[in-house]
Amino acid sequence: MSTYEEKFQRLAELGAGDFAHLNGSLEEHFVGVYDLLVEWNAAPTLQDAGLFHAAYGTSGFTDQMVSLDQRHLIADIIGEAAEKIVYLYCSCDRDVFWPRIGVAEPLLFKDRFCGTEFELSADQLCEFCELTAANELQLAAADPDFADQYRAEFIDVFARMKPWLTPQATAFARSVLQPA
Repeated sequence: MSTYEEKFQRLAELGAGDFAHLNGSLEEHFVGVYDLLVEWNAAPTLQDAGLFHAAYGTSGFTDQMVSLDQRHLIADIIGEAAEKIVYLYCSCDRDVFWPRIGVAEPLLFKDRFCGTEFELSADQLCEFCELTAANELQLAAADPDFADQYRAEFIDVFARMKPWLTPQATAFARSVLQPA
C-alpha cells in the first residue's frame, strides 16, 4: 500500500500540477478535497478517490488528466475500488442527475461518457454525495465569490443529499454556506 505522499507523487507525474483550477492548481484542489474527506472520517477508499476525483474531467471541469482508456493507471495507484468511485464521479451528468437527487424515484444516474442511466447502490450514492460535498465545499470555503455565486444551488442540492451525507459533511456545508 502506497503512502499518501507516494500516491500524490504519482498523481503529480500524471500531470495534475499542470492544470490551473479555480483557486490555484488542480493538485492543491485535489489535496483539499482529500483533506476534507480525512477530516470527515471517510473510508480510506473514498479518501483516495478524493485525491484523484477529477482525473477524467467532470461535467464542470472538462480537462482530462488521464484519458478513459488509461483508467488502469489510476487503479494501479489507488486501487480498483477507489478508481470506480473516481470514474462514477467524473462520469456524472450533473445537469441531469443533480436535480433528481432526493426527488426522483427511482433515482437514475446518468453517465455522461456513454449516455447510460442506472440506479446507484446505496453505497455508491453515499460515496458520490460525500465526494460531491467535499469537492464543492472545498472550493466554496477557499473562495467567497464562488460560495456567493453557487450558495443557493449548493444549499438546495446538499439539503436533498442530506440522507446520504455524513453529519460531518452536513455540518461543514452549513458552516461554509451560511450567508456572511
